[in-house]
Amino acid sequence: MRKLQARELTQTVKELCIESNYNLREDVFFALKNSLNTESSKVGCTVIRQIIKNAEIAREKKLPICQDCGIVNVLVEIGQGVLLVGGDIEEAINEGVKIGYEEGFLRKSVVDDPCFDRKNTGDNTPAIITLKMVPGDSVRVTVMPKGGGSENVGVVKMLLPGTGPEGIKSTVLEAVKNAKANPCPPIVVGVGIGGTFDSVGFLAKKALIRNINARNINEKFKALELGLLEEINNLGIGPGGLGGRVTALAVNIETYPCHMACLPVAVNFGCCALRSAERVI
Repeated sequence: MRKLQARELTQTVKELCIESNYNLREDVFFALKNSLNTESSKVGCTVIRQIIKNAEIAREKKLPICQDCGIVNVLVEIGQGVLLVGGDIEEAINEGVKIGYEEGFLRKSVVDDPCFDRKNTGDNTPAIITLKMVPGDSVRVTVMPKGGGSENVGVVKMLLPGTGPEGIKSTVLEAVKNAKANPCPPIVVGVGIGGTFDSVGFLAKKALIRNINARNINEKFKALELGLLEEINNLGIGPGGLGGRVTALAVNIETYPCHMACLPVAVNFGCCALRSAERVI
């Protein structure tokens, strides 16, 4: 049994909070650069170049990519051969968020009461934490800060099974049309299909963590990803919502088995500053 000190987990989360907010993911950065080859709008190309320049400055100057440093989503895959010592796992994670947002000069956006008082917690905690046990003796930590603009336009729908692929397409396209410029396109569209009402949203968010160049391993869902991307980019929303060809850089779909009477579908948007970072400890 491998022993992992809670303080090491805290340090890792702290560093990933800063890294993810300063450095645009490489897959997104290069997709933005490549999108200049397909964007037909001069205004759209100008918007994309400004996004790229902003990401380069943030990386060089060690500044947040976006002023909305998000609520922190933390996915921890814990090996069954690991024993955490010296503290509670959720407390260790939240301590890492707290220190990371303080030392990284990152804006704190979390309020304690979601409805009435809405007072800022002052340290961007608590994080949204998902823990998963996996084989092995290592721990994989993934941190994804999620801004309010892209989060607000997310959708969860419980479709009837008979609606099938066409119902899924309609749900995704309707979500993109209604979102318009709010999620800061060019976007990455995360789609969750299956599971239950409470789990399908996580599938959509998990889809955003996946490299946007990696297609679904199931050929039918791969075709659905590519078909949806084509239809989304035919909507004409374009970079910054100012018109053009490149509304989305990718559509990523994650699935899970579901009840035979259900077809849960969730859509979660990643903005042009789609941020996540991970490390194995």
